[in-house]
Amino acid sequence: MELNTLTAGVSASPQIMPADLQVIKDAGFRSVICNRPDGEGSDQPTFQEIAKAAEALGIEAVYQPIVAGKVSDEDAESFGKSLNDLPGPVLAYCRTGTRSATLWSLSQANKRSVADILAATKTAGYDMGGVVRRIANGGKTPTDTGDASYEVVIIGAGAGGIAVAASLKARKPDLEIAIIDPADVHYYQPGWTMVGGGIFEPQETARTMGSLIPRGVHWIQAAVAAFEPDNNAIILDGCRVVKYGRLVVTPGIKLDWNKIDGLVDTLGQNGVTSNYRYDLAPYTWKLVSGMMSGRAIFTQPPMPIKCAGAPQKAMYLSGDAWFRRGVLKDVDIQFNNAGGVLFGVKDYVPALMDYVEKYDASLNFFHNLVAVDGPAKKAWFDVAKPDTPVEQVEMEFDMMHVCPPQTAPDFVRVSPLADAAGWVDVDQFSLRHKTYDNIWSLGDVMNAPNAKTAAAARMQAPVVADNMVADMRGGAPVAQYNGYGSCPLTVERGKIVLAEFGYGGALLPSFPKFLVDGTKATRAAWFLKEKMLPPIYWKGMLKGREWLAKPEKITAK
Repeated sequence: MELNTLTAGVSASPQIMPADLQVIKDAGFRSVICNRPDGEGSDQPTFQEIAKAAEALGIEAVYQPIVAGKVSDEDAESFGKSLNDLPGPVLAYCRTGTRSATLWSLSQANKRSVADILAATKTAGYDMGGVVRRIANGGKTPTDTGDASYEVVIIGAGAGGIAVAASLKARKPDLEIAIIDPADVHYYQPGWTMVGGGIFEPQETARTMGSLIPRGVHWIQAAVAAFEPDNNAIILDGCRVVKYGRLVVTPGIKLDWNKIDGLVDTLGQNGVTSNYRYDLAPYTWKLVSGMMSGRAIFTQPPMPIKCAGAPQKAMYLSGDAWFRRGVLKDVDIQFNNAGGVLFGVKDYVPALMDYVEKYDASLNFFHNLVAVDGPAKKAWFDVAKPDTPVEQVEMEFDMMHVCPPQTAPDFVRVSPLADAAGWVDVDQFSLRHKTYDNIWSLGDVMNAPNAKTAAAARMQAPVVADNMVADMRGGAPVAQYNGYGSCPLTVERGKIVLAEFGYGGALLPSFPKFLVDGTKATRAAWFLKEKMLPPIYWKGMLKGREWLAKPEKITAK
């Protein structure tokens, strides 16, 4: 028999038999709810048979029969009341368990997020796509969907979303486009490394969202709850429904701070910081500029993460600051990386190693941060070296810069658009969804095997725009993405190793080698990072001008 866990206190199951009750009791269940009407199948026992066997074992049994496909709002309310009244844990069952899982989902609609409910039911093996609007509507059947409809809907007004909106408007000015994003502020996140290094002021990296939405593009300031790709619909929080002709999914990535035990409670104090948050990057510089001696740990979690070089950029700029102040000899720098290499493209490693040696930094590979005690200044790492049992090590610190674990946003991860790992499932060249041909994705949320950087989104936006316009005209994709990503590795104040590469680690330099040799630390690359890239971002990429981002055309063979 199947016991499919929804929560620690509730499970769903296909039809059970009287003989199963002993196993159910041994599994710890104290109550069962029958959601299958008697006589629905010739091979099913009656509820009275189940109730009698349950009573003999001291298990409470409740009969709440539901006709398949007819779960009413009142049924869900009654089911929720039973969960509150019965001793737990509770096992609910029907023919397959789907009706029970549906009742649970609707009963929890005002207690849990849509994404949490969909994640729990998906893990248990049940698809709640058919009732997602009701879940978003507090468990009640919507009486007025109030649909809005647009030719193109873009989810996410980050770098990728605004860039692709601007690129589409440049190609088809009359296109009816809506961007959905709840945020008031748009951030130039690549600048946060420089804030943490004392080079940029934090306010230089922020603009109001309303000032950046392209002219003529509708801004729906709301959060997405779920997708209905078969209906060309998006469900917003509060059960508002937005319809689309074509959809672009680019909401970015989720920083999973809570995955590290104790981290949330100590961020921004006790010497624990991160350049991955706007409000914390200034604290990084405060710690670095005030540190005279002690141990500084810099962490990097398992891939994928956005801007994979950012954890070591923080280390290099900090080391450079201590070097310039003459205190480096008294600072013990530890770089704890969950992966097994310093950088994924080997051509750039020699130049980076020169700086690892300059700052006398210890490289600890296969070290993944799992817990931190800020007041005690202690951190714990799981060390998972190949072919070796995992062991946990404790390290003391005076300062620790944390890069958090990262996943796709919850509402994407549990959606029909996601692959098995939770990322939007696209063709890596056209960036079109593999199943739904009127959906595209770009930026950190999709599953192409490229580096998750703003520079990657800068290249992807024109590709998506070209291919969407070609599709509107009835044609095949005309542009392809080559996997380009760029990581300006700030190895010291005034010099950068400009890593530019595509699929398979192929080097894709933007400039002739005599101008910028990306495999070496250069002042020219620093000038690009400090002076040129911010205006390219604000005045080029977000305006649809596509500087340094000409799409690669698909050529006939």
